[in-house]
Amino acid sequence: MSLMRFGPAGYPSSSKNPEDALNIVRELGLDALEIEFVRGVRMSEAKARDIGEMAVERDIRLSAHAPYYISFNSDNAETRQKSIAWVMDTVRAANNLGAYIVVIHAASYGKTPGTATDAVIDGLTKCREMMDDEGIDDVILGVETMGKTGVWGTLREISKVMDSVPGTRPVLDVAHVHARYQGFLKTEKDMRDLVDEFLALSGDIAHFHISCIRYGDKGEISHLPLSAKEPDMSLLANVLSEYDNDCTFVCESPLQERDAVVFRDMFHPRS
Repeated sequence: MSLMRFGPAGYPSSSKNPEDALNIVRELGLDALEIEFVRGVRMSEAKARDIGEMAVERDIRLSAHAPYYISFNSDNAETRQKSIAWVMDTVRAANNLGAYIVVIHAASYGKTPGTATDAVIDGLTKCREMMDDEGIDDVILGVETMGKTGVWGTLREISKVMDSVPGTRPVLDVAHVHARYQGFLKTEKDMRDLVDEFLALSGDIAHFHISCIRYGDKGEISHLPLSAKEPDMSLLANVLSEYDNDCTFVCESPLQERDAVVFRDMFHPRS
């Protein structure tokens, strides 16, 4: 069995503080946690280092999610500039936490879809240069696949960014891809084709977001629990049981920590 890690997006709902969150994650038999900075980074360097040490002690792999406000293809120059700052705030926090990847919603197509990929390359190149200047070389810029047809972020688009910006990798949000292409993940072959495309790009650790999803003509509407089976996440577990990749699965369903356990048990059925 390959090395698979499972955990929630954000602290468990019942947790009172970061240490409590990490303890709950461990008690549930989970070993990953994505720290959500989706509304901005408000964490001191000292606090981040403390949380990172507690995660190491509990063998919990940390990742971080950058603010939702990022849009490298905005027609507003100030937003494009701020997007670099928002990524860098998250990168610095991730570096202090010992988190290996920062997950980024990079851009919308907006009024100029044709400029989006180049705009993402430009923004992330500037981030990479700042990371190099600051000596941050072990945090991956993880570009997430997006679920709405009006939002930039297909695996093909992300692969073009990887060609130009060192240290970038895709983050595969399986439900987003399912929604973007109108519920196309119906069979193990559908899932295997997607996984093969992703793993060819994913690097040493494949970072997944998992959930189910409600979708419409324009793609994603809202995340759903795994019980919705849109898509059926057992297809993913069945496919990946054949592979030997190091993977992190971050659960973004409304039942984050509970569904992380449900998905883990698709790999490790309990007697």
